[in-house]
Amino acid sequence: MKIMNKLERINELVETLNRLAKAYYVDDASPASDAEYDAMFDELLALEAETGTVLPNSPTHRVGGAPLSTFENHTHISRLWSLDKVKSFEALSDWAARCGISSDLKGAFILEYKFDGLTINLTYDDGKLIYAATRGNGIIGEGITAQAQTIRSIPLEVPYKGKFEVRGECFMRISVLNELNADSDEQLKNPRNAAAGAIRNLDPKITASRRLDFTAYDVGYIEGNAFDTQVEMLDFLRENGLPVNDFCFTGSLNEVIAEIESAEERRFELDYDIDGMVIKLNDMKLFERLGYTDRFPRGAIAYKFAAQEQTTVVNDITWEVGRTGKLTPLAHVEPVELMGATIRRATLNNYDDIKRKRVGIGSRVFIRRSNDVIPEILSSADEGEPENPVHPPQVCPYCGAHIERRGAHIFCTNSLSCTPQIVARLAHYASRDAMDIEGFSEKTAELLVNEIGLQNIPELYELNKSSFSGLAGFGEKKISNILNAIEKSKDCSLASFIFALGIPNVGIKTARDIAKRFGSIEAFRKCTRNELVKIRDVGDIVADSIMDFLSDESLRMQVDKLLSLGVAPENVEKADVSMPLEGKTLVVTGTLSRMDRRSIEALIESLGGKAAGSVSRKTDYVVYGENAGSKLAKATELGVKLLTEDEFFKLIDN
Repeated sequence: MKIMNKLERINELVETLNRLAKAYYVDDASPASDAEYDAMFDELLALEAETGTVLPNSPTHRVGGAPLSTFENHTHISRLWSLDKVKSFEALSDWAARCGISSDLKGAFILEYKFDGLTINLTYDDGKLIYAATRGNGIIGEGITAQAQTIRSIPLEVPYKGKFEVRGECFMRISVLNELNADSDEQLKNPRNAAAGAIRNLDPKITASRRLDFTAYDVGYIEGNAFDTQVEMLDFLRENGLPVNDFCFTGSLNEVIAEIESAEERRFELDYDIDGMVIKLNDMKLFERLGYTDRFPRGAIAYKFAAQEQTTVVNDITWEVGRTGKLTPLAHVEPVELMGATIRRATLNNYDDIKRKRVGIGSRVFIRRSNDVIPEILSSADEGEPENPVHPPQVCPYCGAHIERRGAHIFCTNSLSCTPQIVARLAHYASRDAMDIEGFSEKTAELLVNEIGLQNIPELYELNKSSFSGLAGFGEKKISNILNAIEKSKDCSLASFIFALGIPNVGIKTARDIAKRFGSIEAFRKCTRNELVKIRDVGDIVADSIMDFLSDESLRMQVDKLLSLGVAPENVEKADVSMPLEGKTLVVTGTLSRMDRRSIEALIESLGGKAAGSVSRKTDYVVYGENAGSKLAKATELGVKLLTEDEFFKLIDN
């Protein structure tokens, strides 16, 4: 190949690879396979090495160049400001009043996620990324151009030829953190620290290996252009290939507050950390007229969520036995306040998890709490190995039976008479989503196992008044109530009964899907593996768990006994396998009248569809109401089918 032909081919490959990268990282589309992309990338690397030509916008910059000796100071064209913060809706309303905005003024505010990452500032000129820097003190930051070039969601070229600065957040996705930690002995503590450490690493190859992401949220300076609204500015960023977070809500303050409440509930479903929400005046002229304090703009504010992470000290680690016999390590920690609760215990997954996170007795650790679940230990905050390491048990700590390792987990082999296993199975069977036996707690289960000698679930239905004779705290009325509740539980839904059986990996949603698919307990017990994997969200692992349970002779006998004792799961009408929204992805946006957004999303899931949070080329429908905002705009741009609320209900009725 002649030199000129090689240079032409380099230009062609750079253009193609950048177009494919934008489609994948910004537009959520996949116009080429990974193998095709990799082949072109390898060809480009070889041609660059052969000719010594590396274009400024070459995607090979993404793999990282030679290590830097130091960071250079960089003065931002326009100052980067901090944000004032509030922690209550009352304080948020006070801020809006100071801005002179009525709380019911439509479209006055724009709401965005507050990413828990690292702010960076990108400078573009003549359509090219010419500089990247950290926020620093807001006026001077550290130059990190080589590091920023490795982040695949940051475009190296843009259509706009004027000079402008883009502010955004560099972050690591939770899924990426988990993947990196699974393959490394040296654990990354959390997504924010991992992102900050990667960006401020002098070796760009390390930055590249961390697979960071970027979302843009502001234009701090622009040459030859101006924006009237925040929405217009975000549209400019999208038009120039800069990734903007899909969640962007415009509305009155009252609507914004409702959206903040919704976001705080769903924050744990996201693949990245947010520590609050950012509220800005949509009118940028008013934003500028309000001006700035010495630290932050008056026209924007951050609503902070309760902290998800804290540090504390591990006092002890015990091994808890669950209903499947699995031994799970539980850390007992110095009490610490986290997300409005006093935390005294935190989970670890297994012994390998203890070693990987370098946790021992006396270790100071990072703990994280998501929603209402028991917090998890993320890693040790100490350097090096723990002084007092933890060792796995040699026998079951409760019954002394032999233990065995299955994969990453340890199990007690005594399923017949290990008290914690029996207690947990009984408590699960009686729980609200299962058989809903009122007044039957884990404490009750423990008492019946230890004092009466209950060995299995069917024996519940053989209890009578004399069974409770002499038990402390059980008077005639309490005995009568619990026996009535046990009797009442015989008339149950099919889904509740399937869930109550405690089949590994079968939660209440899967139990409901199974009930709809088979219609009766008899049909379910005769099901095949092929029938199971056709059910939405039932994969190979769940199907194997179900088949193992159904083929276990002792478990089959217990189910037979339950049915013979009068437990009668109600048959349900079998669902049509081709549900109206099966295989379809829908996004709901805006304010709806017949149902709130979460209710419609639940309805979509119940009809076989997937309720997604962002619009992409893979989206089949966008259901929109008033003040739909950026999701509606993106759907229109991508040519996604739009449905009003009425059109959506006509679709599912048909």
